[in-house]
Amino acid sequence: MKFRLVLFFFLAATIAFAQAKPQSSSPSITYLRCGTLYDGKSDTARKNVTLRIAGEKIDQLGDNTPQPESGAQVIDLTREVCLPGLIDTHTHVLLQGDITAEDYDVQLLKYSTPYRTILGTVAAQRALGYGFTTIRDVETEGAGYADVDIKRAIEAGVIPGPRMQVAGRAMDVTGSYPLLGYSWELKMPKGVQEVDGAEGGRKAVREQIANGVDWIKVYSDRSYRVRPDGVLDDIPTFTPDELRAIVDEAHREHHKVASHASALNGVHNSVEAGVDSIEHGFYIADADLKTMAAKGTYYVPTLFVGEYMAAGRAAAGAHVWLDMVNIHAATFRRAQNAGVKIAFGTDAGGFAWTIDPAKEFALMVKYGMTPAQALRSANMSAAELLGMQGQIGSLEPGKFADIVAVPADPMADITQLERVNFVMKGGEVFKGMTSSQ
Repeated sequence: MKFRLVLFFFLAATIAFAQAKPQSSSPSITYLRCGTLYDGKSDTARKNVTLRIAGEKIDQLGDNTPQPESGAQVIDLTREVCLPGLIDTHTHVLLQGDITAEDYDVQLLKYSTPYRTILGTVAAQRALGYGFTTIRDVETEGAGYADVDIKRAIEAGVIPGPRMQVAGRAMDVTGSYPLLGYSWELKMPKGVQEVDGAEGGRKAVREQIANGVDWIKVYSDRSYRVRPDGVLDDIPTFTPDELRAIVDEAHREHHKVASHASALNGVHNSVEAGVDSIEHGFYIADADLKTMAAKGTYYVPTLFVGEYMAAGRAAAGAHVWLDMVNIHAATFRRAQNAGVKIAFGTDAGGFAWTIDPAKEFALMVKYGMTPAQALRSANMSAAELLGMQGQIGSLEPGKFADIVAVPADPMADITQLERVNFVMKGGEVFKGMTSSQ
């Protein structure tokens, strides 16, 4: 009898707890009415399309979506052009412009990491406001793993910002990366993690992954010069054995590797080592372009930052940057002709975050892409590089409701992407809205 009484009270308490437990609320419903829509899968515009969004994701898309139910939010974008949220695969939210060596030194010597992190949160919000609903941040330039913290704060809803994949501390060999040029008696901070030897590379990969990075970033060359035959030459940093060890360890742990490789040897060594993306690539030999196309190695060209920085650095005495702009444009054309996969990336942070990174699109078109190809580089191509093609990069049911809108057709005028006036990320509006209930 006593056992039955105890069991009765246990069951009663269980039922009462279950009844008291708050029931999960149904996802919020939003209807988005687009006058024109590019879905990221086709280059052809669709007219008068309605998206039904349930919570974070697109539920339905087309001409036959049901009438909005009571309580649903309706957003009128019938005068706008709707597009998938843009993706920038090369940013630095912890950097606020480094046109000169002094700009860089000030940030590492006069700004604390907490202060730089505060500025980084502002940069992330700016990126989202420009229409970049996802970014890959490829190192903190001396701010440790603060990018991991910013990413986590965004994911937790503490601050607004884009979806992020981050690289934490990039790697370079001893003596190759700023801060440089100070008295040997001083131990100066570095913008990277200095790594030497194959085993040192493996250890650094393990350490960085343990601290929460999504990507491994390496600097594969430095000290550029234009040879008489027009080839951009360099001094490679890591040896081929070191690079192969870093890539092997990262891939063994299911992480990808991005290589800052601007010229002949850095690119070649990186491609041969099996990196997943070549960043900048001012000059890439034809043979390496062929290998990249065969392996599926991505090219993230960052055209705008090169042109933006060239004048400032030339004024400081680095005249090679003026030649590098022309070499870069020619390489970009050759990469397209070789069938290399190209993902959109800007190096925002290398230039001030007050400048819209979407300026990159106009240069991509200037140097040979169609507007549709340039847009695709920031949609599905970028999503594939990040391994997120099942979640972002196009507008279709089941994917995140990451949607931007511009006033006019970017296929006719690519600079419309510099005029984003509506931003939705994961079903939540962050910029611009005309709605009714």
